Amino acid sequence: MKILFIGGTGIISSACTQMAVERGLDLYLLNRGETTQRGPLPEGVKILHGDIRDQASAQAALGDHHFDAVVDWIAFTPEHIELDLDLFRGRTGQYVFISSASAYQTPPAGLPVTESTVLDNPFWKYSRNKIACEERLVRAYREEKYPITIVRPSHTYDKTLLPFDGGYTVVKRMRQGQPVIVHGDGTSLWTLTHHKDFAHAFLGLLSNPHALGESFHITGDEWLPWNQIFLLIAEAAGVPDPQFVHIPSELIAAYDPNWGDGLLGDKSHSMIFDNSKVKRVVPDFVARIPFSQGAREIMAWYDADPARQVIDAEMDASMDRIVAAYQKAWPQ
Repeated sequence: MKILFIGGTGIISSACTQMAVERGLDLYLLNRGETTQRGPLPEGVKILHGDIRDQASAQAALGDHHFDAVVDWIAFTPEHIELDLDLFRGRTGQYVFISSASAYQTPPAGLPVTESTVLDNPFWKYSRNKIACEERLVRAYREEKYPITIVRPSHTYDKTLLPFDGGYTVVKRMRQGQPVIVHGDGTSLWTLTHHKDFAHAFLGLLSNPHALGESFHITGDEWLPWNQIFLLIAEAAGVPDPQFVHIPSELIAAYDPNWGDGLLGDKSHSMIFDNSKVKRVVPDFVARIPFSQGAREIMAWYDADPARQVIDAEMDASMDRIVAAYQKAWPQ
C-alpha cells in the first residue's frame, strides 16, 4: 500500500509510522521537516516537504502522487477539513480523519461508549471542533461518496507523555512530598491506550473496504480509576507514599479555566469503551500493554535525561493556590 501521513511524528502517529515501515508499507509523510523529541524517522519513510495549512505549498509537495490511503493527524477545524477535501479529491482511495473520543456525549448517559453514542461535548471547544469536522466529512460521504474513515482515539500515550495535567511538575511534587491534586474523589474510571497498541488496530483499517464510510474508536481494554493511575506513576517514580489531595473538578476550573476545561470536558467523567466494532474489522487487534508497564516506560524516559524534567512554574503555583483554597474552605 502507498500511504500518506500528514504529520506522522506525534505521540500517537509515531508508533503508526514505525509499524507501517516494519510492515513494508510505502509510507510518505507530508510535513515541514521539523524534528521531534521522539528521535529520527525510521529508514524507508519518504518525506514530502510542505505546509498542509498552505494550499499552494501542499499541492507543490504532493505533485502528481496518488495514494491508497491518506491520514490527517493534525486536522482540528472544519477549515482544515475543507482544504483536505480539495487536496485529495480523486487522489486517494481512503481519507482518514483523526477525531477524538472526547467528542462523545459528555458526561455519557450510559457506559460503555460505542460508536453509536451521540457526539455532544458542551464543555470543550476542541471537542466541538472535532464534531464539526466529522459532520462535514459525513456530508462529503453522503453527497459525493468521498471515501472517508473517522478514527477516535481516547487517551493515547507514549513514553514521553505523563497522563495528568502539569506533566513532570506532578512527579516533582510527588518526589518532594508536596500535595498532588487528584480531581474529584479519584474513583472515576479512565482508559489509557499505549500508542503501539493503537497502531496495531489503526493500520488494519487502512485500505480496508470495511472501514469506508465508518467511524471507529481505538482504545485499550483496561479501565483504571484515577487514584490507581496516579499511584502507578508514583510507584514507577519511587514514591511509596504520595500525598494526594482530592479536589472537585469544578473548583479546579474556577481557579484555572484551562485546566478545568479538560477536566469538565473529558477527564472527570468515567469513560470506558466497547471496542467490538474495530475488533470485527481488525480481528487480530489485542491491546497488550497495561499501564503498569507504560508507567515504568514513562518514568525511565524522564529519568534518563534531567533536561526532560521540565517544571511548569505557573502550573506549580496554581496547584499550591488551589490546594490552599481547598484546605482553607475544608480543613481536615
